[in-house]
Amino acid sequence: MKITFMGAGSTVFVRNVIGDCMCSEVLRDSVFALYDIDGERLKQSEVILESIQKSLGSHGKIECYLGVENRKDALRDADFVINAIQVGLYDPCTIIDFEVPKKYGLRQTIGDTLGIGGIMRALRTIPVMQDFANDMEEVCPNALFLNYTNPMAMLTGYMQRYTGIRTLGLCHSVQVCTESLLKTLGMDDKIEGSTDYIAGINHMAWLLEVRDKNGVDLYPEIKSKIDAAIADPNCYNKIRLEYIKNFGYYCTESSEHNAEYNNFYIKSKYPELIEKYNIPLDEYPRRCINQIQGWKKEYEELLKGGVKEHKRSSEYASHIMEAIVTNKPYQIGGNVLNTGLITNLPREACVEVPCFVNSKGINPCFVGNLPVQCAAMNMTNINVQLLTVEAARTKKLVHIYQAAMLDPHTSSELDIDTIKKMVDELIEAHGDYLPKYSQ
Repeated sequence: MKITFMGAGSTVFVRNVIGDCMCSEVLRDSVFALYDIDGERLKQSEVILESIQKSLGSHGKIECYLGVENRKDALRDADFVINAIQVGLYDPCTIIDFEVPKKYGLRQTIGDTLGIGGIMRALRTIPVMQDFANDMEEVCPNALFLNYTNPMAMLTGYMQRYTGIRTLGLCHSVQVCTESLLKTLGMDDKIEGSTDYIAGINHMAWLLEVRDKNGVDLYPEIKSKIDAAIADPNCYNKIRLEYIKNFGYYCTESSEHNAEYNNFYIKSKYPELIEKYNIPLDEYPRRCINQIQGWKKEYEELLKGGVKEHKRSSEYASHIMEAIVTNKPYQIGGNVLNTGLITNLPREACVEVPCFVNSKGINPCFVGNLPVQCAAMNMTNINVQLLTVEAARTKKLVHIYQAAMLDPHTSSELDIDTIKKMVDELIEAHGDYLPKYSQ
């Protein structure tokens, strides 16, 4: 079996996912093909994985492929392809995504999923993923493509609609959604044995049901504790709790993410909301800087200390591969094309729903209608996602303008002419990281 990891210079992530595979008796003898365009980062990942491999009994084989000229060889005959690329990295592209909008008075927290940051990230990533798809159709047409890169719905949706590659989008937030809510409200004793039902879109899928180990609905108790939690100045999960108050349900992704997915909380006219809701503006750039510094220190310690142990993480990827190989069913929350699964969202949308995995592949579950207010919230994000995908497909500038104009946060802060001017400046600043667009 061959497992190819695209963007293997994402060392922390490749350690988790490939390390998990090395912990699996079913997957550990695989060929692990690591691909990246950065030689230094690729080498670091190789060193890390070799250490994990030795600690787990030296099973399998690690191969490294550097540069576009070796990409087809990395993909050739792969059974599974994992995608974790970041086109343009923190420097220069993430910096551009934050600093240019800031000049126009538009502030962001994460900027990788929606908003002007998410739009730009999608536009520079989709062409690269199209290249991956072209290569895969030639050298591994039957491989399953597991996408971890954000913006999840835009990238995964593009692959599912416009390429012939079997694609599944994966995110960490579904697994920890219920636990995060119960911990926030001091209900830790209810976590063990709890069950949930989650559906919607990536980073805004709704916790439609949550029950304790005895099947008792926990939402009444949850709702009784919300006001006290929101009033706590040290609570950093206030926006998702506000979702429960105003829309009836908790959602999957963190409050710092969801602060910028709507027009409610980051408003220059009401700066007091930032403190009230503990909104960490410019959070992602800070996080990038800390991760870069932290990884440098960790890598130096590893070189001195030798073997790196690895315990299997909660990431879905290795479990999905196991389920397909062994035909032992496994349940996930996956991002798939909405082929009538959620009946009050568009069929073109990429949705996040429960899926069962077995030797037949990914089997999404029918959800039906979401609560109307939840579907309405999702649509404010889906509008942006679909227009961004259309811009990437057609190379038409007008669709980029339209995506930005319909983005909830962007449109609540800026007028149309300013939005267009900002988009133009962002495109110019990104230079060759973006294709050329016609009017």
